[in-house]
Amino acid sequence: MKKILLLSDTHSYIDDVILDHVKKCDEVWHAGDIGDIKVADAINKIKPLIAVYGNIDDAKVRASCPLHQKFMCEEVSVWITHIGGYPGRYNPQIREELKANPPRLFICGHSHILKVMPDKKLNMLHMNPGAIGKYGLHKVRTMLRFEIDGKEIKNLEVIEYKR
Repeated sequence: MKKILLLSDTHSYIDDVILDHVKKCDEVWHAGDIGDIKVADAINKIKPLIAVYGNIDDAKVRASCPLHQKFMCEEVSVWITHIGGYPGRYNPQIREELKANPPRLFICGHSHILKVMPDKKLNMLHMNPGAIGKYGLHKVRTMLRFEIDGKEIKNLEVIEYKR
């Protein structure tokens, strides 16, 4: 079993509150718009980080993080990308590949809107943790914590902080 902390859209913001949550998990996954590479470095000093770059990320972040991460966590196939869309409205650049080989868990960021929803057509779970950074129009900063145990994705928690 793995405890996962899922972040997105930090936009160069990291604080002790976020890092306290990092300490309580096994891995941190970041769905892009990291901002400053110091955010990734701070997380990596505490726990393993799997991250993708987003549209605001500079050359340093892009050199450290790919556009897509596709991997297995326990028995769950995972695909993380920054601009992915959501069920019924996936990014046209990945739509066909997603339909041809859907993961069990599809994760993206970008919108700053927290969404967790099933895609019944593709038989997968879609997650967007919203934005934990302070840049953007969102009024509540959010991230997700969950567990992967074999084939199960369970114990999902929404973590919220006011800006």
